[in-house]
Amino acid sequence: QVQLVESGGGLVQAGGSLRLSCVVSGGTFSSYTMGWFRQAPGNEREFVGNIMWNNNTAYADAVKGRFTISRDNAKNTVYLRMNSLKSEDTAVYYCGVSYNLGRIRAQYAYWGQGTQVTVSS
Repeated sequence: QVQLVESGGGLVQAGGSLRLSCVVSGGTFSSYTMGWFRQAPGNEREFVGNIMWNNNTAYADAVKGRFTISRDNAKNTVYLRMNSLKSEDTAVYYCGVSYNLGRIRAQYAYWGQGTQVTVSS
């Protein structure tokens, strides 16, 4: 059974930074595509970005240039570094495991419980 635990969320002022972490247990972490999604109240869960087994990354246009995803296979951990945060980045952030390209929610087999990020303006 694959389990994911996110951490690092919190309250930050606009323009600030946060780093989220997601620790994965079970399976072969180094082979997974790891994705980050977010969900604001009343909205669908949306793709933020992902990192594949070969460290190729992809990002949503809304975060490109501000967010960076990285992974540490020795620690079974994926990170989401968020800079220049805006009020519209406020959401619950989820990490997920995909066995595919991982560009859409349906391609994810496992999810963490989410961590709240609130950006005050």
